[in-house]
Amino acid sequence: MFTDVPPITDTKRESNAISLRSVTKSYGPVTAVDDLTLDIRDGEFFSMLGPSGSGKTTVLRMIAGFERATAGQVLLDGRDVTDTAPFDRDVNTVFQDYALFPHLNVLDNVAYGLRVRKVSKRQRYERAREALATVRLEHLTARKPSQLSGGQRQRVALARSIVVQPKVLLLDEPLGALDLKLREQMQVELKQLQRDLGITFVFVTHDQEEALTLSDRVAVFNEGRVVQLGTPSEIYEQPRSPYVAQFVGTSNLFDSAASQRLFARTGTHALRPEKVSLYPAGNGHPTDSDGHVIRAVGTITESIYLGTGHRVHVRLEDGSPLVVLEQSKGAGAEHETRGDSVIASWSQLETAHRARSTRPSSQTGSSVS
Repeated sequence: MFTDVPPITDTKRESNAISLRSVTKSYGPVTAVDDLTLDIRDGEFFSMLGPSGSGKTTVLRMIAGFERATAGQVLLDGRDVTDTAPFDRDVNTVFQDYALFPHLNVLDNVAYGLRVRKVSKRQRYERAREALATVRLEHLTARKPSQLSGGQRQRVALARSIVVQPKVLLLDEPLGALDLKLREQMQVELKQLQRDLGITFVFVTHDQEEALTLSDRVAVFNEGRVVQLGTPSEIYEQPRSPYVAQFVGTSNLFDSAASQRLFARTGTHALRPEKVSLYPAGNGHPTDSDGHVIRAVGTITESIYLGTGHRVHVRLEDGSPLVVLEQSKGAGAEHETRGDSVIASWSQLETAHRARSTRPSSQTGSSVS
């Protein structure tokens, strides 16, 4: 999974809705964004994923114009807007707290941006109703925000942002305040809305499942840099560093000594829990005619029921810990329990490749397209 690769280059020559060129943002001695060059393509759903303090929200705010870059350029559709005020940029932002006006009804909230732009009353209400129909809230025009559910307020915030027809919609963790079921529902609706509108969405989140679910491409941030950029499947299946392997999903990481014992290879390796199968020790198990299967004997130290399956913790004979994710075997089926001796089995093709370092480098992390 970990590979030493040259900087990513865009060979398809798609037009870019957003381009950042050597952008740095510092707050005194603290560098929040470190010499970042990044292209976001026109019409894509692009997610910036990372923990708190990784620089992703600062990048979003510089694109919106709420923060000014200490160095570098911000370009929208090829136009340098580094020093341009937020209201003169063809972008709009949806915040986590929605920022709706409590004294205005839904229709007036959505129409407010058009009112500021001095669009006629008839036209702005017509366009506001169209935007509300897009998010299926045209029947709630007279309600105040306090009379809406969290999901409905989220849709109103989206309608208010798209009614002005921006080229880029920026979303700053907009689903963070919703409960799990509503968040999952809104993920589907948000992706469908982006497809229907055909505009560029830039989505900031710390939730890796959310980023993988929604995005055409994901940029993983750490310490003010992009440490990996790619499609959701590339990010998950081919992480370039232990940091990405651990932050995006869960991985078993093996240091060089453990890798030498298990794989007869040096360097750091990773293995996703769902790629491993467990068999009772001493019982028959599938053979490997191609010599690609790795097996290791171990003892179960914990088995946790997850509903959809079990997360099983195993201590291998060499002392290495291993986490395995097993699908549910159905009601009444026997599952491994603590103290059972098992054989862990996985394909050698699913193990990680060598990685030099866990820290992002300027060579592979800061210049991406």
